[in-house]
This record gives sequence, structure tokens and C-alpha cells, in this order.
Amino acid sequence: MGVDRAVLFRLATSTRFERTVRALPGGERLAGRAASRYVAGRGRAGALAVTGRLLSAGRGVSVDLFGERVTDVGTAEAVAAEYRSLAAALPAPPADVWLSVDLSHLALDADPAGTADRLASIAAALPPGRRVQVGAEDAVRTDAVLGCVLGVAGRGHADRLGATVQANLLRSPGNADALVAAGVHVRLVKGAYVERAGVHRYGEPTDVAYLRLGARLAGQGAAWSMATHDGRLREALLLAGGPVTVEQLLGVRPDVLDDLAGRGVPTRVYVPYGADWFRYWMRRLAESRGA
Repeated sequence: MGVDRAVLFRLATSTRFERTVRALPGGERLAGRAASRYVAGRGRAGALAVTGRLLSAGRGVSVDLFGERVTDVGTAEAVAAEYRSLAAALPAPPADVWLSVDLSHLALDADPAGTADRLASIAAALPPGRRVQVGAEDAVRTDAVLGCVLGVAGRGHADRLGATVQANLLRSPGNADALVAAGVHVRLVKGAYVERAGVHRYGEPTDVAYLRLGARLAGQGAAWSMATHDGRLREALLLAGGPVTVEQLLGVRPDVLDDLAGRGVPTRVYVPYGADWFRYWMRRLAESRGA
């Protein structure tokens, strides 16, 4: 991993760096312009407009309201309310639209029990056939995230839940098995966080882990999708296991989506929106250093 990539990941979680850039003359405007490639807007209307365009092009969509590391329960309750309102505002079925959320946005660190209630309320607001995908966060939260998802699945919401599994974590095969057994959809990613321990090295070891875990999910007949822009991994798994939904980020290699659609491979595009876009943009910059 190049030093610049690791540095960018750390800057992506630096409140001080974000404030500094936004305070510079023209900093907010220039950063916002650069981020617009990856962000659907700062409000729900922009996200719904982008969602409509993608649906018209035959894509599936997963809509996310930016936010993480909330510790105030009142704020988390407002976030959950926004998600429930968003669920009601989405195009009606059979439009293929899911939601995405990071559990720390629902105050996982401060209020685990309340977070489970909030996640359950969002899942319950969705019509049958739709899911709320829970994002992967740094490894220190993995136990809490997994426990919350499995707990909410056990309340009867498994068919409206998805969870993200990071192939670079050594523990992920066991986590994936637990989610599959509970009936939760698995979204497989490489892993976007710089961790100190418990991980495969970036590069070939993580790529091999991704292939093995993808083959494992396919062999189990699991409900899963591969979220990657790595064409080698994508094509290897498609050749080995047949069509499975490929998920991509808004603004990243959109030409691939046309090719996949032409081959009958279902696709889903992650569509984020909201005021807290800066750190997400920094993560996209960091990942581009490893492309």
C-alpha cells in the first residue's frame, strides 16, 4: 500500500483536516465540485432524481444518507426518521431500490440497544422485496455491527436486511456464514479501512480472500452481491458462479454497468447524499490510489 493512500484514509477521518479545507478561500466550493462526481446532492430531492435516472437505465439502486460516529441519541432518532421518510418517498415497487446505512450514524457506539430498534424501524418501513444494507465500518465495530444485524434479523426482519462483509478481515468467513444462516443478504467488499491487525495484506492476499469468500457464498446458494470495481475479481467470480448482482459506487467506472447489463448481469449503484460528504470523497480519493 502506498504511503499516500494510507495518509488519505487517515485524513478521511480527520475532523480538523475537513474544517481546514472548508475554511480555505474557495475550499468548500472546489471540494464540493470535485465530490459531485460521487455524490447525488445534499438533499433528498437530488438523491431521488439520480435514483430515477439510474432506474430508467435499468440499474438497481441503494440510497444512503451520509453520516457516521453519532453519539447523541436525539440526532440518531432524527436520522432514523429521515430514513423512514426516505423509504416512503422511493419509487414504488417493482422499482429496484434499497437503502444503505452505517450503524454508527444511528448511535451504535453510544446506544447499541436503541440502534437495533432504529434499524428495525427502518427495515419495517420498507415494502417486501426491499432491504436496508448495513455498511462495514472499521474493525473495532465489527462485533457490534454483526450483533445488531443478527439481532434485528431475529426479530423477523431478515428478508429486509443486508450486511457488508470485508474480505480483508481474517474473521469474515465466519461472519458471512452467520449472516447467511440468518437469512441476511451479504454484500462482499474488499475492505476500505486501514487496520493494524486481523487483516490480510492489501493487494494479492486480499484479492485471494475475496475470491475465496465469493466462491464460498456462491457455493452456499446465499443471497449475496459483489461490490467491487476490480474487473479481474468480478470476471473470475462471474465465470465461476454465474450471474450475481454487481454493485458499484456512483461515479466510478459507469461504463462497466452498460457492459454488464448487456450480458444479463444485474447491477446496483450506491447513491449517497447529504451534507456530510467530505469524508466520503476523501475515501474515494484514497481508494483511487490503489486502483
